[in-house]
Amino acid sequence: LWKKKFFILLVVKTRGCWNVPLPRFKTQSTLFLCSDKEAILDLITSRNNAQRQEVITAYKNSFGKDLIEDLKYELTGKFERLIVSLMRAPAYHDAKEIHDAIKGVGTNEKCLIEVLASRNNKQMHEMVTAYKDAYGSDLEEDVIVDTSGHFKKMLIVLLQGSRDESGVVDASLVEQDALDLFAAGEEQWGTDEAKFIMILGNRSVTHLRMVFDEYQKITELSIEDSIKNELSGDFERLMLAVGKKHSLCYFQGLGTADNTLIRIMISRSEIDMLDIRECFRLRYEKSLYNMIKDDTSGDYKRTLLNLCGGDDDLAGEFFPEAAQIAYKMWELSAMTKVQLRPTVRPAANFDPAADAQALRKAMKGFGTDEDAIIDIVAQRSNAQRQEIRQTFKSLLGRDLMKDLKSELSKNLERLIIGLMLTPAEFDAKMMKKAMEGAGTDEHALIEILVTRSNDEIQAMNAAYQAAYKKTLEEAIQSDTSGLFCRILVSLVQGAREEGPADLERADADAQVKSDDMKVKFMSILCTRSFPHLRKVFQEFVRFSNKDIEQIIKKEMSGDVKNTFYAIVCSVKNQPSYLADRLYKAMKGLGTDDRALIRIMVSRSEIDLFTIRKEFKETHDVSLHEFIQGDTSGDYRKTLLILCGGED
Repeated sequence: LWKKKFFILLVVKTRGCWNVPLPRFKTQSTLFLCSDKEAILDLITSRNNAQRQEVITAYKNSFGKDLIEDLKYELTGKFERLIVSLMRAPAYHDAKEIHDAIKGVGTNEKCLIEVLASRNNKQMHEMVTAYKDAYGSDLEEDVIVDTSGHFKKMLIVLLQGSRDESGVVDASLVEQDALDLFAAGEEQWGTDEAKFIMILGNRSVTHLRMVFDEYQKITELSIEDSIKNELSGDFERLMLAVGKKHSLCYFQGLGTADNTLIRIMISRSEIDMLDIRECFRLRYEKSLYNMIKDDTSGDYKRTLLNLCGGDDDLAGEFFPEAAQIAYKMWELSAMTKVQLRPTVRPAANFDPAADAQALRKAMKGFGTDEDAIIDIVAQRSNAQRQEIRQTFKSLLGRDLMKDLKSELSKNLERLIIGLMLTPAEFDAKMMKKAMEGAGTDEHALIEILVTRSNDEIQAMNAAYQAAYKKTLEEAIQSDTSGLFCRILVSLVQGAREEGPADLERADADAQVKSDDMKVKFMSILCTRSFPHLRKVFQEFVRFSNKDIEQIIKKEMSGDVKNTFYAIVCSVKNQPSYLADRLYKAMKGLGTDDRALIRIMVSRSEIDLFTIRKEFKETHDVSLHEFIQGDTSGDYRKTLLILCGGED
């Protein structure tokens, strides 16, 4: 029978839930012969890990066979890895993940970060013991050999499993730790990494949350933003994982590699998967269930969906604990002062006459010196470029823009010309390009109008009128229609309220009735200040127990949905919204060069460095790497200079 690939499994008629011990569970039950993979996955995913260990023991006692070895023999591929991993005790599963991460060619730093940053003292000690038992070596010694620098030091601290778990918080120490972190980072030139390691590696979770709140009061920066500003590389990512105010939210951005997916689904399914699901939906506007459904297949998919436990898109409502997290997230968003950092700054020792002469030389005669043009244009601020334009005209009697257009071509020309225009001229041109020709680029219209300040929109309106002898509002009305047109016209007024939230008004704004939802959304989302909208979205959770992003996704459609959603994303985290736009511009076959140029040019002196950081954190790949792989030649060289570096 074994040669014919049959299985002896245990029959238990009671149906359990993946994260709850099965009632009336019996290890000695009726036996039957089965080769049905569905029966295997249904049985295993409806037991908790403690019950699976009892099954393994009973299987060995009854039949003298190792159940895990038999499962390996019968199953294949990702399905086998998932089922076998489910059958291991948590400590041995963690030990294997760490062992796989540090053995062989290369190191899987992401796995080390995820596991070691999220385990409590007891889990850490059990993992270290299991590692020694399974592999005959010391985990700490293996980590020391395979890692380096501050990253290694923090991993070793975490491996000790000595974090304070008493739950007792000393208020005076909270304030002192917050001040020490400030002194170790934002307050000084350079960073005292040892202080970050000592505090984040040893204090209790409760204590750290209070420290982070106090830190934000002192600096007006979240601890996450400070870590991003002060640290880098794998050490930065490790400290971000440890420093997350809500550790559940760390698991939403770990990527979609199958090993990572399996590890997280198994290790968290009996702990906090429901809340991870809600964090996932908050960030990606799609349920984890549907993401798994779309990205996996076969018995592997069925097993993952069983572990996931349900589709949050169907309900549209929060679980009680997740509602509290969502409410707190908007509260933190309202408190956090995001530090916007550019990648392009004014050049030192700037000489507009010398630059003008160098540009003329690069374009004079036979051939064009593109490198010289790129090195000047991409490494000057926009104000300096305007001086170069004026000096070029006064010294040489020539129009620099016309000369550049005649010497350059295709995407390089569009990028260089975009950099030489004033921000208002560039925005006006981008709006014109989005509306001219056979189709309309609605995403471009939305992105520009949602992310510009009142002053920027009003300057753009003036530039559009001067360049095209028509108001921008008239152009929008002739090119769009319906409620979408009304929303754009509202935004193009550049009359959004400014200032803090009005708490009483926020309560009223949050109570939206279904019969006038679209009109009410337009009147609020297009006119209220961003600080006020953050409070509205927070109160919306309290009144409705629903997610504003999910409501927009379910109740709206087309361009109206896209505009409202863009506003919400921009209110929550504008650099993250723009990072996502960049990702979509380069993802898959072909590149949306117009979108790529638009964002790289318009944000390079505002927040492109911050966008770059969000890009890396969200998509697990650097913007520099994406540009390098998706573009070529002088166009790529210019974009990479604007990008400002590799993360």
